[in-house]
Amino acid sequence: MSALAIDLRRTEGFLVADSRGRIVGRVECPMYGTSPETPDALSVRAGFFSRRRRLVPAETIEQIDDGSKVIGLRIDRESVRTFL
Repeated sequence: MSALAIDLRRTEGFLVADSRGRIVGRVECPMYGTSPETPDALSVRAGFFSRRRRLVPAETIEQIDDGSKVIGLRIDRESVRTFL
């Protein structure tokens, strides 16, 4: 399934894995930038007590598995930008 066909608003709580299969974190919420109706990125929290979050743009998402609730990325974990 492509990232364009999925509704990012329904991905809260999904795990995010990089291209090597390593866990990046869990989706905290969708983020809106260019359009107030469609999210174009996800806020991903690395751990329960972690203050840092990662910004995962929609174009870096390779696939989303609704069954296992895992989002696969095209990039490595080190390439994902962090923010507070």
